[in-house]
Amino acid sequence: MAIANENVLVFPRSLFEQLGVFQGFSADVNRYLPVILEAKNNHFMPRAKAETDPSFKQVIPYVVITDGKNILHYVRGKKAGEQRLVAKGSIGIGGHINDEDHTLFSFGMEAFQDAVKREVCEELSVQGEFNAVPVGLINDDSTEVGSVHFGVIHVLRCQPGQVKKKEQVITQVEFVPIEELKAKREQMETWSQFCLDHLDAILK
Repeated sequence: MAIANENVLVFPRSLFEQLGVFQGFSADVNRYLPVILEAKNNHFMPRAKAETDPSFKQVIPYVVITDGKNILHYVRGKKAGEQRLVAKGSIGIGGHINDEDHTLFSFGMEAFQDAVKREVCEELSVQGEFNAVPVGLINDDSTEVGSVHFGVIHVLRCQPGQVKKKEQVITQVEFVPIEELKAKREQMETWSQFCLDHLDAILK
């Protein structure tokens, strides 16, 4: 779907301010996510508008896939929807939630988890049970991209043999030992750096 025609899930920045603004990583999922996903607190907005309106935050699932010792790492290709992140390394799979994910009732936790699975399965083929658990949140108001996005970190535990690449927008897909990833930290997008810096909380 073209960005110009895409409607994405957002919530007001004023709600974030009420709940408590943080910079970087937060493990307090239960404080923020259930409130954000209450039907009265979110809606869909044209992505072209949302990308330039910091009075709203776009909800972005960010799924870290691991077998416990290694984490899936990839590089965003030239066809990536977010051109400001092209050629950056990443350990998070995910993207915007659009109105195709919307149910007839409300966009709550169940619909959100369905959307998380759909986002991952657009880019990867994952065999076995899909049980991505929300473990953390990311907010980065220090960058133009970050100021209009709000990341929900999930962990999906599976073996390397259960995961295969589908989309062309991601390249160099491989499971990499955690210590090697830490050495590559500076070549990664900011959100992946936050994840690496808080792996103990994310992978507990």
